[in-house]
Amino acid sequence: MRRFFYSMAELINIKTIGTHNGTFHCDDALACYMLKTLPECNEAKIIRSRDLKVLDECDIIVDVGAVFDPSKHRYDHHQREFKETMHSLSSGKYQWSTKLSSAGLVYFHFGHRVISKISSLPLEDPNLEIIYRKMYEQFMEEIDANDNGISQCDGQPKFKITTTVSARVSYLLPAWNEVGRTFDEIFPEAMELVGSEFTSRVKSLINAWLPTKYIVEQALMHSLEIDPSGEIILLSQYCPWKDHLFDIEIARRLIGTVKYVLYEGEQGMWRIQCVAKQFQHFVNRKSLPEPWRGLRDSELSEVSGIHGCTFVHSSGFTGGNVSKEGVILMAKRALEFEEELCEVKKIE
Repeated sequence: MRRFFYSMAELINIKTIGTHNGTFHCDDALACYMLKTLPECNEAKIIRSRDLKVLDECDIIVDVGAVFDPSKHRYDHHQREFKETMHSLSSGKYQWSTKLSSAGLVYFHFGHRVISKISSLPLEDPNLEIIYRKMYEQFMEEIDANDNGISQCDGQPKFKITTTVSARVSYLLPAWNEVGRTFDEIFPEAMELVGSEFTSRVKSLINAWLPTKYIVEQALMHSLEIDPSGEIILLSQYCPWKDHLFDIEIARRLIGTVKYVLYEGEQGMWRIQCVAKQFQHFVNRKSLPEPWRGLRDSELSEVSGIHGCTFVHSSGFTGGNVSKEGVILMAKRALEFEEELCEVKKIE
């Protein structure tokens, strides 16, 4: 059974890619960039027009024409009846319900191949599907939502965000009083801007994000060796673990299990960090004991009864010890601690 989706019509002898002329946006620039990364489209000429007779001669059309028909390589999303999402096109395989832009349509049908070309990962590699999903979540969905006028949140935002990739593409547009540059001349710059960021993100996920996933998975696999509760994990080396931990907990039906993450920090010092109740939230599943908070060195060791403590943050979300054994003991004691119990027997 195939792991990925593809267009109903093969890419054969693609010589022209059509899109609309005039003002461009991030989605049409990215759609064209992704297609041009594929060997079948690499030499294709970009035709920018709204003349249907001109567009009908193109091998692929994106973001114009009022037709979505993968069998004919027509990928527009502006027609009134269009409501497709990653969820609807995948028959429920993918959970995202944001209406797709032309970039999202191209990504759905060709994204696996685009990522494979950029990364050299074979299409059969399970990691390619992982990257495909993560790229939609962390890059593509934002572009789809922005182009379709979908707000990130309900209510009035507290501040403006004006440096997104979609915004930066719009800043390339000629000013209303600028003379000399045309939309067609600048469009390749827009393709390169968003395309280089897309490519950079793919490479970052493969070179840094995927290895992190392996480290966190291994730590979870060996969690019972650290503590019988399975609520403490020890990383083999420091890595940005938060994103992966929440995803892996969901996949393994262990949501909320891990309370503390331990790792070796700078200069050989060991760190303990609390896991938040939700990703990118600041409320911990179990904070470090209140009597430890804000203390350092010998005072902290005295109060905690654990040799080698270096600090506990005043909010109780992180702390440190000079040794691995010490930081493991801090985590074990913190698990056992009840807020009403403030006396801890000192252990040298």
